[in-house]
Amino acid sequence: MNVLEQARAVGDAVLYEGYLLYPYRASAPKNRVRWQWGVLVPPSYASAEIGEHASAGVECLVEPLERTILHVKLRFLRAQPRHETWDEGVEHELDFELPLSELPAEKPFHVHELTGVLTARVDPLDGPFGGARLRVEVHNTTSWPSDGVREHALRHSLLAAHLVLSVDTGHFLSLLDPPEWAKPAVEACRQERLWPVLIGDTSRSTVVLASPIILYDNPSIAAESPGELYDGTEIDEILTLRTMALTDDEKREARATDPRAAAIVDRVDAMPPELLERLHGAVRSVRPVEPSVVVAGVRVASGSKVRLHPNLRGADAQDMFLTGKTATVRVVLSDVDGATHVAVTLDDEPGADLQHAHGRYRYFSPDEIEPLEVPE
Repeated sequence: MNVLEQARAVGDAVLYEGYLLYPYRASAPKNRVRWQWGVLVPPSYASAEIGEHASAGVECLVEPLERTILHVKLRFLRAQPRHETWDEGVEHELDFELPLSELPAEKPFHVHELTGVLTARVDPLDGPFGGARLRVEVHNTTSWPSDGVREHALRHSLLAAHLVLSVDTGHFLSLLDPPEWAKPAVEACRQERLWPVLIGDTSRSTVVLASPIILYDNPSIAAESPGELYDGTEIDEILTLRTMALTDDEKREARATDPRAAAIVDRVDAMPPELLERLHGAVRSVRPVEPSVVVAGVRVASGSKVRLHPNLRGADAQDMFLTGKTATVRVVLSDVDGATHVAVTLDDEPGADLQHAHGRYRYFSPDEIEPLEVPE
């Protein structure tokens, strides 16, 4: 998968995050308030007081060459009535080719009843190191006499709007981990409802995804995921099992709600056991190493007792509930980049020995554990 394909795959996940939620029926209360990410409403409905906006903008740093061309993909959904109680999302993707030497520029666009404009500008950075700050904005300019009803405004809005930025020469710099000279310029960048992350690398790349959901650099889709479930805050395994447990009448209603809901139910109904097993979890590219690691001057190995202190940055949200719990180290692993991972089972969790027998562990880095005793 090349970097643009990776950007599209992650962008698709952003595009449909929260599109419809379990139990995938239009009648479900949680599916009656929709479209929470990247919504650009018409100006007549926009209001900072209610948190609805007609525009979004992103700034990032680029090190261009003399004739660098910026390629912009604007991707969004448009709400289209499917039946009386449900609007389905129709995908749209617009392409813009903007030589940096010709910026600033404004590019109007028209999609069915939607109108808008994409703007871009580039400003050289101060100092001896070169580079430039790129700003791209998207504006919904649709003329619509607002009736104050959000569901009606959404039919004139860009939904889950995001951008894929790429350059044919030169590269973008990470805003999360920039080089030292670029840090003042990064601090001066301003993001408005879009957040730029590199695709394909974590320091510099020719592709940036500007997402309405904050991500880390170089995000990717888990290989174990067999298809979209539209709820990234849930666990695939749990959602799949819940969907399997729906009654026949509930499944019929879900199938009638939206073609994407029907695809979920059909896929779950036909899922073989070995594919369901893959959803339970995975640790990528790790191998057993020396059976110990030194933490705070103490050698930790299989059988060691530790206290857990999960890091906020990069941690699974569920790990936050494990802070302060004690665990038993089962194995020390190292990934292909040489990073160490400590596999543990919780001391107060029923079935810990059974999990150990099946190789089901929770994984933490050495700086997330506190040794409680020295192994024998």
